[in-house]
Amino acid sequence: MYSVAKNAAVIACFLLPAFAHAQSAEPLTRAQVHARLIQLEKAGYNPYASDWLYPDSLKRAEANVAQQETLTNASYGSAESGTVQSGK
Repeated sequence: MYSVAKNAAVIACFLLPAFAHAQSAEPLTRAQVHARLIQLEKAGYNPYASDWLYPDSLKRAEANVAQQETLTNASYGSAESGTVQSGK
């Protein structure tokens, strides 16, 4: 029984560092948070309203922003990666 506990402790020591850096996304800066709040306000979200249904209005505004971003990205097509020859 002692060897099982010892093996489990050794394995845990090797696995813990792998889980310590599990967060892959970098934290947002103040400017990014501010820009996101402005986008949500333009989409109809009012953070200062005393609305008891605020999660619904926030989700609705986030959906509007996501839809606008999708339309913006799709309206110009995909990025082209190639070369152009001219002057011949």
